Amino acid sequence: MLQSAGLKDFDWTMFFVVLIICGLGVLQIFSATHGTIWQGSWWKQLLFIAAGVLLMWLVAHIDYHALMTQVYPLYIASVVLLVVVLLVGKRAFGSTRWIAFPGGVHLQVSEFAKIAVILLVARFLTELSSEVLKLQDLLKLSAVILVPMALIAKEPDLGTALTYLPILGVGIFLAGLPWRYWTAIAVIALVVVTVGYGSLHSYQKARIVSFLDPERDPQGTGYQLIQSKIAVGAGGTWGKGVTKGSQTQLRFLPVPHTDFIFSAFAEEHGFIGVMVVMVLYFVLLMQIVQNAQTAPDRAGMYVCMGVGALLLFHILVNVGMVVGRMPVTGIPLPLMSYGGSSIWSTFLMLGLVNSVRVRRFVN
Repeated sequence: MLQSAGLKDFDWTMFFVVLIICGLGVLQIFSATHGTIWQGSWWKQLLFIAAGVLLMWLVAHIDYHALMTQVYPLYIASVVLLVVVLLVGKRAFGSTRWIAFPGGVHLQVSEFAKIAVILLVARFLTELSSEVLKLQDLLKLSAVILVPMALIAKEPDLGTALTYLPILGVGIFLAGLPWRYWTAIAVIALVVVTVGYGSLHSYQKARIVSFLDPERDPQGTGYQLIQSKIAVGAGGTWGKGVTKGSQTQLRFLPVPHTDFIFSAFAEEHGFIGVMVVMVLYFVLLMQIVQNAQTAPDRAGMYVCMGVGALLLFHILVNVGMVVGRMPVTGIPLPLMSYGGSSIWSTFLMLGLVNSVRVRRFVN
């Protein structure tokens, strides 16, 4: 499975953009946790990043075709581990999402299961016998993706469960799903959202209500969103400077090194800093799309676009959340939010993209 990948074939533009984004994240984690019980998080993040770079390099040397031949065992293993999480996982912040390992390492299985789903979608769509995606094929693919989604939603972690949808969405779009089916999907989604609202947990309903009207409960469910918007607005053009943000440093802003790291970054680096990060993310996504365009086959194209769609969804939802355009969810900002599982899964996915890239001239 391991093959030589020349240094010249590696996507160095992507690599350096990723390192810059990670560096800005480490800087913000250092600032946001300064003087708190989490003040050592920044150097742990550096270790996560270093391990992530190694994982990306290793995966880039593995032929993605070899990985796709093992996609069903990978998928089954992911589902089994998600069941294990529900049975014996570590519970924190009201959810059971992690498997604890010796040495204080906690892995969030749902982050790594995304990789198996990306490979599964790529293989399934590549093996289609027709040029246009048929209804029965759509139903089969949707069913196998709904299994991990349902298990993740049971943790409960609805935000992460929803991140699997863009992988499916971009796949069936590129596979050529007829427009009449898209209309049906939109109608079904509307019905599911309407009916499914009643089955949500009380805190999930509260998040939706606070998203629509945060001032309704400013000291309760609306607190996070209100403080986040204040922090973003307080940054102005140039920001208040590292460790100088009042909302961040005075602890008004909740979890400023994880879910709301973008709020803290906007307060301390301002509009200019925000634009720099957005441009970096744009370049990263365009590099992924370019690698999809130059992929040696449809399987490689599906892999790259699945990774791109997932990262774009993460960015849009997280940034939209902190500025009040999306409900509050636990979806991290890729490469910036603190956390080993998120960092490692992202680097593994970028390794897949590079695996496709270094084989773009292989017949």
